[in-house]
Amino acid sequence: MRKKLRNNSTPQEIVLWSRLKRKQLGYKFRRQHSFGKYIVDFYCKEKGLVIEIDGCQHKKDLHQNYDTERTEYLQRKGLKVLRFWNNEINNNLDGVIFKILESLK
Repeated sequence: MRKKLRNNSTPQEIVLWSRLKRKQLGYKFRRQHSFGKYIVDFYCKEKGLVIEIDGCQHKKDLHQNYDTERTEYLQRKGLKVLRFWNNEINNNLDGVIFKILESLK
């Protein structure tokens, strides 16, 4: 499943990955990393940071409940979760990178 997700990345995942890969922000990130039954978009093991990119489907009640459950599960594991909307990646990539850098401190 993870390989399928990596091979079918959204445009926003591709753009953000281009800024995260090869330790460009000073830390190694993984794409489509598994935690139990969940697969997260990006994960920095060294800092315990998960980054999720959400599209409009995440505004629906069913997805909101799932996202809340997933975030709580990850937080119980001691991870910090950052969520960004697709339009944030599209319209304010520098701001997204700034927020990620702040979380890596």
